[in-house]
Amino acid sequence: MSEYQLPEVWENPANMGGAWGGLNQPTAGARFEQELPRGDKPLQVYSLGTPNGVKVTILLEELRELGVEAADYDLYKIAIGEGDQFGSDFVALNPNSKIPVLLDQSGVDPVSVFESANILLYLAEKFGQLIPTDASKRTQVLNWLFWSAGAAPFLGGGFGHFFHYAPEKIEYPINRFAMEAKRQLDLLDKELAKRAYIAGDEYSIADIAIWSWYGQLAQDKLWPRAGHFLNVSEYKHLQAWTEKIAQRPAVKRGLSVEYQSIK
Repeated sequence: MSEYQLPEVWENPANMGGAWGGLNQPTAGARFEQELPRGDKPLQVYSLGTPNGVKVTILLEELRELGVEAADYDLYKIAIGEGDQFGSDFVALNPNSKIPVLLDQSGVDPVSVFESANILLYLAEKFGQLIPTDASKRTQVLNWLFWSAGAAPFLGGGFGHFFHYAPEKIEYPINRFAMEAKRQLDLLDKELAKRAYIAGDEYSIADIAIWSWYGQLAQDKLWPRAGHFLNVSEYKHLQAWTEKIAQRPAVKRGLSVEYQSIK
């Protein structure tokens, strides 16, 4: 393999290879006309069962478990491997072309919400559930919610990409991001040794956000062999927390919910 030489100015290669090489482009915006369906439920969710996507379905199922009838939703599949996220209607809801997207049509004017952490916060505040009202406790939940938003890209876009999706295995980036993934797992394990849930004694949206990535990694369900590669079994407190959340009925439903087709 020849050593990569940096060009003076980067240009988009004809074929990057890998699982997403032919789909990603260095430009934003819609690539084709699209009409997304809308159901009659208060909340419309356009998503997929990825770690970011299941955050929303888990929370919605938790809200329904709590008897919040206004949290009823229609769920539509955005097949990101086929480029559904670049259609005109989806881009109008999220200019960044990423799942998940929530459309709240319960009010006079529909409200679009994107970025999974923001959707969790929006729903928790809208319905007054799974986020404390006490200022100090609420701040701890937000600390960890925003930690997850900053940390998970190193796990998914960093470690997961080079470990699983990249067209060739390159030692440096795998070592670099495996190191960071292990540091994050160790952090969570140490914090969960101190308390029942990540932000305190009560289950919250911070647990949902973090479990969707790190809990599923602890179960070795993100990428084939990734959990074994990172030796996730050594994090005993993380493992106990992971199993406790995995057994929640709403979490089970949020992971297995059916998506309607948009086509």
